[in-house]
Amino acid sequence: MVDILHRIGVTSSPDAVYTALTTVEGLAGWWTRDTDGDPGVGGVVRFSFEPGAFDMLVLEAQPGERVVWEVVDGPEEWIGTRVRFDLEKEDDYTIVLFRHEGWKEPVEFMHHCSTKWATFLMSLKKLVETGTGEPAPQDVRISNWH
Repeated sequence: MVDILHRIGVTSSPDAVYTALTTVEGLAGWWTRDTDGDPGVGGVVRFSFEPGAFDMLVLEAQPGERVVWEVVDGPEEWIGTRVRFDLEKEDDYTIVLFRHEGWKEPVEFMHHCSTKWATFLMSLKKLVETGTGEPAPQDVRISNWH
């Protein structure tokens, strides 16, 4: 199994980052505007994009500390993988340790997703710090896959 790993620092509180990760409004502000569902533990959130959609089962949501989702519908390579955000306060930053874990193998789609996750994490940072993120469809196009 292989994982996508990223680390960003956000100049805001862990609670502000947590809110952006656990509310439909917050998620729609940095990942994709087409977000709906139940972001509470045990709920399913649907994230729709131009070519398709992902359904995430919320496994864990610890205020100001951690959010964990399991992919229950979407591209074959994503099914059964987990997306995890760990939040830590360091100096004036909330550090977001991101993992998209459990990929069976490092296929070309994983390379694409790693870069896209990086752009969306920067959108999360921008949303929390300025109030305006860059969610899909306003996100950065990185290739012919979008």
